[in-house]
Amino acid sequence: MCNKLAKNVSTHFVSLSNFINFVLLEFSNNMSAAISAKEDLIQEQILTAAKRLFQVYGLAKVTMDDVAKAIGKGRSSLYYYYKSKDEIFDAVFNVEMHEMLAAMEMAVNQAISTEEKINAFFITKLKVVKEKGAFFSALKAGMDADTLTEFQKTKIVHHNTIMKMEGALLTRILNEGIKLGELKAIEESEMDTLIFVLLSSIRGIRNEMNLIENETEFETTIAQFTSLMMNGLKK
Repeated sequence: MCNKLAKNVSTHFVSLSNFINFVLLEFSNNMSAAISAKEDLIQEQILTAAKRLFQVYGLAKVTMDDVAKAIGKGRSSLYYYYKSKDEIFDAVFNVEMHEMLAAMEMAVNQAISTEEKINAFFITKLKVVKEKGAFFSALKAGMDADTLTEFQKTKIVHHNTIMKMEGALLTRILNEGIKLGELKAIEESEMDTLIFVLLSSIRGIRNEMNLIENETEFETTIAQFTSLMMNGLKK
């Protein structure tokens, strides 16, 4: 009888212990999620404020103090999330870059044929670049020669990152077109060259069309470019 009672008490104790551990774990997970959400919100506030300051005053003139003041926090709080203004700028740039890629991917996914997808890729890219052009142009305000030189080096790094991300999306579109039988097979080495040529060409078109405000003419030009390209790739 005593052994049975002891066994029941032990079983209940284990069950209670497991329940307490479960509650503590859930509490810990919820607390972690709440802290993470709060930190995400603060980071978003930092980047939003920094982008606004960069656009108004230029990258060179904005300080960590300026960003901290803009979100109502001390500079020490800012250093918890970002160690320098360069880190903040890189984070702002990454947000802009991923917004651009997300817009392009959404437009591509809404298109049906390979030609329509490529056309959507080009048109959306140029539209988003144009929308964000004012921000990137404003960054250079107030830079001396040395700062501008360093900025150009950073710009090249970011440019290469964008090229890789855009290239991956464009490669996916072309490979899907090949699988669907809409395009002829393309060797891997030829694909890399083709992607480079296409991305370089669209940047050249963008530079030539920067002053064109007529969106219909803009889209017609891109459609013609896409059609010419497809003529060489179709089966």
